[in-house]
Amino acid sequence: MSKLRFLIIVASALAPAGLALGQTLEEPQSENFFQKPATKPSDDDRLLQKAKAALDAARWDEALAAFSAVASEKGAHADEALYWKAYALNKIARRAEALTALAQLRKAYANSRWQDDARALEIEVRQASGEKVNPNAEPDEDLKLMALNSLMNSDPERALPILEKLLQGSQSPKLKERALFVLSQNDNPKARQILLQIARGGSHPDLQMKAINYLSIMGSKENRQVLADLYASSNDVNVKRAVLHGFMISGDRDHLLQAAKSEKNPDLRMEAIHQLGISGGQSELWQLYQAEPTVEVKETILHSMFIGGNSDKLMEVARGEKDVRLRKAAIHSLGLMGGEHTGAALAAMYTSESDAALRGEIVNALFIQGNAKALVDLARKESNPEMKKAIVGKLSIMGSKDSTEYMLELLNK
Repeated sequence: MSKLRFLIIVASALAPAGLALGQTLEEPQSENFFQKPATKPSDDDRLLQKAKAALDAARWDEALAAFSAVASEKGAHADEALYWKAYALNKIARRAEALTALAQLRKAYANSRWQDDARALEIEVRQASGEKVNPNAEPDEDLKLMALNSLMNSDPERALPILEKLLQGSQSPKLKERALFVLSQNDNPKARQILLQIARGGSHPDLQMKAINYLSIMGSKENRQVLADLYASSNDVNVKRAVLHGFMISGDRDHLLQAAKSEKNPDLRMEAIHQLGISGGQSELWQLYQAEPTVEVKETILHSMFIGGNSDKLMEVARGEKDVRLRKAAIHSLGLMGGEHTGAALAAMYTSESDAALRGEIVNALFIQGNAKALVDLARKESNPEMKKAIVGKLSIMGSKDSTEYMLELLNK
């Protein structure tokens, strides 16, 4: 039955009794026969899009005229149009009119979602007009921070006491953290002094870790020394750990090496070694390894070498280290580094190695890499029944093309 015929039958069944069966029913024009037609954009919509296009192209006068027209209609987009009207007026330095438009938005559309943006724009307009912006007059935290940031750029001497008072007050932790960030972005000597005081934990222990982090990000030689002095003078393990992380962020390998050599707390010493690996301090790690007497610390150093991708030194340890435990640790890390980097070297080491435990560790490393080809080659050459069985056991669960073909090869013998 055709689609048209089916629709005619349905329509006939649902039609009023007065509809004659002989009357024709027009064929539906599209697949969306039962759907409502799409709503056409209103004149306001079209004018708003035109205004935004002019705004994007920096055609301020054209945008201003269009946004004014939308706002005057007092339709669904009037609040948005008033905001962008003020924005355009500010761009062409007609700031008194911009403030008037924002006041109209605030009064006529008190619940508009554009109110927060409007308050932020008002701060910007007033600042550009030469007015002294008072952050304390703003009840909204986000706007208060915008005002502070603006004031720090234009009048830091006036902004700093306000910032310091805010940090000492009962403001929310979020506001204090963000105020500290604003402080850290300014190179004013007084701003730096406040930041250093907080980093030392003088009166703001809740912000101390953030201040340490900001000093690390700034990364100057002076800041590195401040962090080193803080590390030396503090007895707080958490502060010391934060400083070690800061040394890594700022690339201060010298102080990390110093901590790794002299720190009495075992956990902090391990942390310093770990951060050296992350920061790429491979020569420092090798220096530590050669001088370190304990196996446990040497294992940590090997792991940090792995983090830094130092396959050459790990291979040197795997081949020449006298302690079997350390050789195993190096081989394991080499396995984690991937077959394309270390697979061939591990396979060659297996051939020359006589220690069964180390040979087993190499097989595990190649298995971790998914290096079935290397394991198949070793299995074919292996004369020791137990070792061959161990290699085949790994291959049997790998499911690769090389391992599957080798399994068939064994079955056909």
